[in-house]
Amino acid sequence: MTNKPQQVLTLISQILYDKKGSNILTLDVRGLSSIADYVVIAEGNVDRHVSAMARAVLDELKDKGEGSFHVEGLQTGDWVVLDFAGVMVHIFSPGLREKYSLEKLWKESKIVDLEINTSSHNTSLSYSN
Repeated sequence: MTNKPQQVLTLISQILYDKKGSNILTLDVRGLSSIADYVVIAEGNVDRHVSAMARAVLDELKDKGEGSFHVEGLQTGDWVVLDFAGVMVHIFSPGLREKYSLEKLWKESKIVDLEINTSSHNTSLSYSN
């Protein structure tokens, strides 16, 4: 990850919020997971919404110089996983988040407090490389 993790996490969370994602949660799993330092979890309304949110995150981060290493589930849209080398993004359709309860895998993790702009739904954020 070429940029500060806090910037990337804030950008991802803002995009998900702006695209009407719900129950957005960011966890610091450093020392608890060998696959990522941070995990972002969110929900969409239906499978198309989940896929659209994932595409928005992929497109915006690519524009900012943060390409993904792996993407899974984009076609089906029930559970999309985006791997940004250190940040894993999980976007679920209704019901699946509760079924898999990823938050319980990292009970000892810390919730990352991010400042999300709730006054507008605009993903044109300032982001420094």
